[in-house]
Amino acid sequence: MSNIDTTCVNAIRVLAADAIQKAKSGHPGLPLGSAAMAYELWARHMKHNAGNPKWANRDRFILSGGHGSTLLYSLLHFFGYGLTLDDMKQFRQDGSLTPGHPEYGHTVGVEATTGPLGAGMGMAVGMAMAEAHLAAEFNRPGYDIVDHYTFALGGDGCMMEGISSEAFSLAGTLGLSKLIILYDSNKISIEGNTDIAFTENVQARMAAFGFQTITVEDGNDLDAIGKAIEAAKADKERPSFITVKTQIGYGCPAKQGKASAHGEPLGEENVKALKENLGWPDPDKAFSIPEEVYAHYHELAKRGAEAEKEWNELFAQYSEKFPEERARWDKFHAPVDADALLNDEEFWSYEDKAQATRSLSGVMINRLKDKLPQLIGGSADLAPSNKTHMNGESDFSKENYVGRNLHFGIRELAMAAMANGITLHGGLRTYIATFFVFSDYMKPMMRLAALMKLPVTYVLTHDSIGVGEDGPTHEPIEQLAMLRAMPNLNVFRPADATETAAGWYLAATADQTPTALVLTRQNLPQLAGSSKEALKGAYVVSEAKDAANMDGILIGTGSEVSLAIEAQAALAKEGLDVRVVSMPCMELFAQQDVSYQEQVLPRSVRARVAVEALSGFGWGKYIGLDGAVVCMEGFGASAPGPLLFKKFGFTVEHVTETAKKVIAANR
Repeated sequence: MSNIDTTCVNAIRVLAADAIQKAKSGHPGLPLGSAAMAYELWARHMKHNAGNPKWANRDRFILSGGHGSTLLYSLLHFFGYGLTLDDMKQFRQDGSLTPGHPEYGHTVGVEATTGPLGAGMGMAVGMAMAEAHLAAEFNRPGYDIVDHYTFALGGDGCMMEGISSEAFSLAGTLGLSKLIILYDSNKISIEGNTDIAFTENVQARMAAFGFQTITVEDGNDLDAIGKAIEAAKADKERPSFITVKTQIGYGCPAKQGKASAHGEPLGEENVKALKENLGWPDPDKAFSIPEEVYAHYHELAKRGAEAEKEWNELFAQYSEKFPEERARWDKFHAPVDADALLNDEEFWSYEDKAQATRSLSGVMINRLKDKLPQLIGGSADLAPSNKTHMNGESDFSKENYVGRNLHFGIRELAMAAMANGITLHGGLRTYIATFFVFSDYMKPMMRLAALMKLPVTYVLTHDSIGVGEDGPTHEPIEQLAMLRAMPNLNVFRPADATETAAGWYLAATADQTPTALVLTRQNLPQLAGSSKEALKGAYVVSEAKDAANMDGILIGTGSEVSLAIEAQAALAKEGLDVRVVSMPCMELFAQQDVSYQEQVLPRSVRARVAVEALSGFGWGKYIGLDGAVVCMEGFGASAPGPLLFKKFGFTVEHVTETAKKVIAANR
């Protein structure tokens, strides 16, 4: 290691320690221990250009141990990504560009929002899948325009979380050789030595998954780290896992190798001792970085600019030689033409027969696949049930990365993380699928998608007690309320073919919001009054005979809209005139202007009944204190679906009686 290399590595440590100390909050252990491997990677082995952080063929880097964010911020600062010294001084402060954990879309150069440990590992696998697919789609002999690596750095916590095992198992199966994991192995977690809960042979596990495994004994040996990264790149058949043995809190005499270095500032005296131990000039002065450090990083950054320049030249030649492929490339990377899809008669057409919305969704997927060549997706081993297979398209596999049908295996949590990674990579739109009840497994990564504003589509089938014989373990109850509670997630439960098409239109054209399509197992009738108005979240699907003097409103979603319409007819026979509103998406309805909301749900009509075969939690906003909900009050049961609907009160008779009571109480 040259003197300037040593100084630049230590600059990362010092800057990170100072930022954390000023904030009086943060995690210094990882930045101090991992500084050398991060420096070696960014300086000599990773293609990246601060002048164009979104360069399509850049290498991706994810700090999976997001608590060590000052490591990433220091790198972004020194390599010229626009983070200033003042930004570093505002670490963890309100509105700063240096929040406690890295946030995608907030800080330039951050490739993914990482907070929950292991999440970054799953997203890295997704990024590597995207790279492999796009390379298979577009590369031609002599023109490898998609040719980059995905690097992820994480520690013991990331390896303990189950999501990493799920993701790495699939990565090994798929032979994603452009995926390289750097394991910061310091054997320390918050509670102390990891041996209290984590004694497995991590390298043996990774080898079993199908990874090349490499070990660097000294986490400060830049040469050894560099050789390990090059060996990882040289393996063209397997992803690679590099164990780098480090000391948490390296360089701080009182904290090095101790759990106390993990999640609290070092303390002013210890920061000074760190600097003195590292031979840092002006150890009493905070945020003091020698000019030669910046000069060296500036020279290193030129390599990235040169790499992009070479790629731009290659891409220009490619575009000239393969104009049709260039046109396809542009389509992959452009927003979906929302107007064209909205006015596409074929997309909105349907057969007038009873069908399950999961089946109708399958029709939509197969219509979209030709309109959106960038669409890629699959299921957690449930494609025949979720109806998510793209007909005529091959399967994505180690032997065939051009395939558009993804097989995630029974790995819902990692599947959702991988979908985030595919979307973050750019150039692709993705959907993933499982039974609705198993959205419980997916929720943490769905939350990250919503936080990152990623337009991932979730196909969630078997949406109620209509699941039937599989019983309460497979019958969702509270899951709809759970997802509706999440900010920036459109939860869409369609009632028929037109509404299902609307849901897919919403998902396919979304820019910054993920979409959950909640779909039935059982067949539903096509509704005469359904329309594209479903895109407003709620609309009048069956009007009262005298809307100006109606007695009440029935509100339904999904399979219960047709039930509400049947109840409307029954009430009419008893002289009661009600409106039926279909509300496939509460979130969209809440975004409409007040006048439209008033048109659909006039405040003067307080007699309202919501009908939904799931938990009633959350309906109070729309039924008020004077309304009622026909819903599930407990878990389901194992029996044929039609019997369960009757058993739990989802009948014309029960809805009618409930409505009559509410109407009477409001007179």
